[in-house]
Amino acid sequence: MPAGVMIWGMVVSDPKEDLLRYLRRGRRALLGKLDGLSPYDARRPMTPTATNLVGLVKHVAGVQAGYFGVTFGRPFVEPLPWETEGAAMDDDMWARADEPLEDILGLFGRSSAHADATIEALPLDAIGRVPWWPEEHSEVTLHRVLVHMTTEVDRHAGQADIIRELIDGTAGLTGPGSNMPERNASEWETYRSKVEAAARAATS
Repeated sequence: MPAGVMIWGMVVSDPKEDLLRYLRRGRRALLGKLDGLSPYDARRPMTPTATNLVGLVKHVAGVQAGYFGVTFGRPFVEPLPWETEGAAMDDDMWARADEPLEDILGLFGRSSAHADATIEALPLDAIGRVPWWPEEHSEVTLHRVLVHMTTEVDRHAGQADIIRELIDGTAGLTGPGSNMPERNASEWETYRSKVEAAARAATS
């Protein structure tokens, strides 16, 4: 699919290509937060609600398999254990000790490929049905699902960015320092102290 066409001297981008590009960028940002981490750091809960990096990846793998799968009559071929009868709540949000990280990353890659195949095969106005949404809102277009999933992935990528910073101080959109001001550790501490002082002054 071309990135855009020329009309009256202006490049007009293809809406589906734009949405797919942003979805893929969000996936890369999310996966990048696992780079260089130990198995423990990739899995450990970092908030009171147990948010953890590998759990975010596992969750997105399953969500996109559903939205771009059964919604459009193109079900993802692999059964997802957390969707079977008797599965515990939030089983898709963490990894068991005997669940290899490589398996979760592999699932993420396969669900991404399945999602992309659906996106590429259907027009934006293709009609689907989200079976887990209320009946009166369940009918959707591919366009709506693409917007929904792009925002969903970006939300989780943002969570992952904060989680990674809490683990080892690494921050940035696509890697350490990416899309961040250039400051050394001392300069970051000075900046943080300034923000802390302003917060305290505002409440005094």
